[in-house]
Amino acid sequence: MAADKTNAEPTFEEALNELENIVRLMEGGNLDLEDALARFEKGISLSRICNKKLEQAEKRIEMLLCKESGEIILEPAGAMEQKDE
Repeated sequence: MAADKTNAEPTFEEALNELENIVRLMEGGNLDLEDALARFEKGISLSRICNKKLEQAEKRIEMLLCKESGEIILEPAGAMEQKDE
């Protein structure tokens, strides 16, 4: 049975793009109250999705940087790039 794409959670990029569109519409000030509230509610949901996906990515990075002893090495992204040079 194929996965139903209509109920699937959007990717980070999809959620962020939709959130940006909602912000643009709301900043335009041309929405009636009910539409503005509905879009605000959708925006909060999208914001939570983006936040969850960012936290998941951060956990994956921490796991990759974990030493054998279990100690996590957290370094700014720029510091990692400088070591490679």
